[in-house]
Amino acid sequence: MFWFLLITMVVVVAAVTLAVVGGGDSEVLPDAAPEQLVDPLPLSRPVDRADVEALRLPVAARGYRMEDVDDVLDRLAAELAERDARIADLESALAGRAAGEPDEGGER
Repeated sequence: MFWFLLITMVVVVAAVTLAVVGGGDSEVLPDAAPEQLVDPLPLSRPVDRADVEALRLPVAARGYRMEDVDDVLDRLAAELAERDARIADLESALAGRAAGEPDEGGER
């Protein structure tokens, strides 16, 4: 039993040594390229709920990449500001029409 354990230990030490030293010039694991966000938000139309739900940000070593998150949040903030301005314009036009003011075409 002693000889079996001794031979097993020698084989394990030799295998570990070959794995560590025997790699030569090649790396054991090549460096992986970091994930980059390909902007999934459409440029040709406003962002809708499905776009936001489908959005998946690439994960970095300690969470999400700040640049990617900032870009997406900036884009969503701009979209929301644009929609808020459009809603305010439509509400003021509707309030003017309800108050009896003629619209831009001169009709009532």
